[in-house]
Amino acid sequence: MLGVIGAMQIEVDKLIDTMSVEGQFEYSGFKYFKGKFGQTDTVVALGGIGKVNAALCAQIMIDKFSVDQIVNTGVAGGLCEEMSVFDIVVAESFVQHDMDASAIGDPVGFVSGVNKINFMCDTELSDRLVGAAKETKESEIFTGVVATGDQFISSREKGLWLRRSFGAVACEMEGGAIAHACCLAGVRFAAIRCISDSANDGANMSYEEFSGVAARLCSEIVLRAFWTND
Repeated sequence: MLGVIGAMQIEVDKLIDTMSVEGQFEYSGFKYFKGKFGQTDTVVALGGIGKVNAALCAQIMIDKFSVDQIVNTGVAGGLCEEMSVFDIVVAESFVQHDMDASAIGDPVGFVSGVNKINFMCDTELSDRLVGAAKETKESEIFTGVVATGDQFISSREKGLWLRRSFGAVACEMEGGAIAHACCLAGVRFAAIRCISDSANDGANMSYEEFSGVAARLCSEIVLRAFWTND
C-alpha cells in the first residue's frame, strides 16, 4: 500500500480528484482518502503544516492502513542560486535544522535516540520520482538534502546558513518529521517538492503567487510515478 502525504489542501486536491476514492476516514483530525492510482492501492492524507502534524499523520497512516511506503509531496523554498520557481527537488535525505542540542555537545541537527542527522530516502522510490519528473520539460530537477524545521524561511541569511550547515538544496516544514517516523517504523520513504519561492526576503510574496501551481505540478509527477494499469 502506497501512502501519500501533503501538508495543505492545495497539495492533495489533484491527487484526490484523480484517484478512485473507495473510502474517507478521519483520525485525530487528519483526513485520509483510500483508493487507487489506477491499480495501485493508495491512501492520501491531508497532514497539516509543521513537524508534529506531519509525524502524527504518518504514524497514524502506518498504523491504520499498513502502508509500506510513503511519499511526501508539496512545495518548498529553494536554496540554490541556480534554482527557479517550479523547479523540482527529489530528496536524497532530510535533516531537521531546528533540532539543536549543541549546548550539551551534539552537532546541530543531531537526533538522539536514532543518533543521526541525515534521514535517508529510499533509492528506488526516489528514482521513480526522478524518472517521472524528467517528463516535465519546463522544470529543472535537483536532488540532495532537504532541510525541515518549524519555520517558514524568509531570510536570505537563514537560507545561506541552511545551505552552508547542511548542504541543503531546499527547505520546508514536514518532510524531515515524516522521514523520522518512517525510519522508526521501517517504512520506505521518499519526497518530492516543487519550488514556490527562494527562501529569501521576498519569499512570502513569491509563495502566495506560485504555491498553487507548484503544488499541482508536484501532484502530477506523483501520479505519473505511481499510477499503474496492471
